Amino acid sequence: MTAIPDSSPAIAPSVIAGLLLAARDHQLLLGLPSASAERIVEKTGARRSSAYEAKAKLLDALSSLVRPAGRPSAPASPPSPKVEALTRQVLRFLLDHPGCVHGGAEHRHYSDSFRRLVLDLREKHPDLGVEELAHAIEVPVDTLRDWLRTGAPPAPEALETDPTAWASSNLHVQTVLVEWDTWEGGFVAFCDHVAKHLRVPYRRSAITAILAAHGVRLRRRREGRSPDEKALRESFETFFPGAQWVADGTPVVVTFFGERFGFNFELTVDAHSGAFTGVSVRDEEDSAALIQAIEDGKDTTGAPPLAVLVDNRPSNLTPEVGEALASDQTLLIPATKGRPQNKGHVEGAFGLFRQAVPPLVLDGKNEREAARELLRLVITTWARTLNHRPRADHGGKSRVDLYSDKPTPEQIAQARTALAERLRRQEAARRTLQARQDPIVRQTIAAAFARLGIADPGGHILDAIAAYPLSPVVDGVAVFTGKRAAGSLPRDLEIPGRYLLGIVRNIAEQREGELISDAMLRARLEAQDALLAPLAQRRSLVEKEGTDAAQTVTRFVDSALDTDRHIDRLFWLSAAGDLIRGASASERPTLFRLGARRINTASRVPYRERATATRWLAHSALPVD
Repeated sequence: MTAIPDSSPAIAPSVIAGLLLAARDHQLLLGLPSASAERIVEKTGARRSSAYEAKAKLLDALSSLVRPAGRPSAPASPPSPKVEALTRQVLRFLLDHPGCVHGGAEHRHYSDSFRRLVLDLREKHPDLGVEELAHAIEVPVDTLRDWLRTGAPPAPEALETDPTAWASSNLHVQTVLVEWDTWEGGFVAFCDHVAKHLRVPYRRSAITAILAAHGVRLRRRREGRSPDEKALRESFETFFPGAQWVADGTPVVVTFFGERFGFNFELTVDAHSGAFTGVSVRDEEDSAALIQAIEDGKDTTGAPPLAVLVDNRPSNLTPEVGEALASDQTLLIPATKGRPQNKGHVEGAFGLFRQAVPPLVLDGKNEREAARELLRLVITTWARTLNHRPRADHGGKSRVDLYSDKPTPEQIAQARTALAERLRRQEAARRTLQARQDPIVRQTIAAAFARLGIADPGGHILDAIAAYPLSPVVDGVAVFTGKRAAGSLPRDLEIPGRYLLGIVRNIAEQREGELISDAMLRARLEAQDALLAPLAQRRSLVEKEGTDAAQTVTRFVDSALDTDRHIDRLFWLSAAGDLIRGASASERPTLFRLGARRINTASRVPYRERATATRWLAHSALPVD
């Protein structure tokens, strides 16, 4: 029998499978039908791994099958050994300092340590051109030229930290702490680095908790809603129409003959019915405006209220207002601080007024008085119209209908007793608060009010500030005085005392946290905490090397400014404060000014952190309580 020659291709099945797999990729890109990878491997009888190896080799060989026209380009000259050495040196620095270079190609960020390295390389290799050096270290030429013009940033003093000081029972926790110790980038980038490159299975919240627990990065929490505000929501107590009015003012602008005139619109609203009882239009919100609005309300309703609720503006709590209400046995009740809901009745009325009234642009004679009269007529018409409008939430009754409901004598007596008891409790609480306060603190605040020209007729703001210790009060007065001298107080500041109260409150809260941190710091030092041992060693070395107190204070303050760790900064500032406090009385002011000047010229540190550092240095060096 004649032999039939074998017609099968003399090509290995893996090569055929690799060819089909390579063609399949291009077919998918062009939208052509193709077999699946599993079917190709099955039909050719090749092993999957061998087929993919053959595919890779075929794709590499495709570029050499067809040469482009023309002479082939000359091979690039290899970089010089010096450039290669520079590149390797920069690469080692990047590996030792993760995060010192971060960001995308268009907006890349470099740390101060990396800039110092580049400038040192430039000084060591002056024979290299700027372009050649920039190419070797992968820094844009323009950026490098800017660095050469600016010069090197100040080098921080290195702290010798033993990685074993971060000992932990959890290997992942130890990894996070050690990496953060050398990290120079942002926190979000650090979390991505830990998850992607170190394969630590922790999310951002867990990393935040680890760093906070070890005191190397403290997180700032937002203040939530106060328990008092939650408990008192929708709990405004009303009795009957005429029992309690709520009064407040709002500015209104009238344009007349192209000139703008500003007035104050004072309004009283009945808390039970929501009826608008009295109005007043004057040049500004003062005691006369409140009295005029109450008198207009009496003319409208025919009787005075049992009580009037006003905000804590000094003009509302003057003796003139008290005397005007005393003749009708009307109680004057200040609104609860921090509770804007107390005046919700009148604030809602102002909102309706601004929705209904068009821009007041007028022409006429007797410009200011005509504008005032027109505004009074508009407000009166608006209030009377709205008073007679039926209200769906009150069964179709208008404000006038609701206000016409006459209370019984028992209701009047009960309401009068309840309102008088409310006022008595407020006065008793105020007297108790004053009795508990330090008289030196009150004298300090009163003297500051007199010196700064801050009005506080009822003494409420003084009482509130006097609840804080002497140190934050002194610091707060100093901050307020400095801001006023610098012209940085808010331009629309109506009640300077409240602004001062806010400054004192913020300083007191911040100082409490700092004192807690300082106590923890000193407790760790006494316990020979491994975390703080390198700092204590460095402090001893600085004290031995210092030739005088001024040089040692300077080095302590510089060490505090060069670190981003909260606990390290407190350590160095406390060290400087201890040294200043131990100096003679004549040397302390000079040393403190030297440290404060050093702090305030560190532009790299944000302003708020510099202000905090200055206050802490003053507290440590020159305590007042």
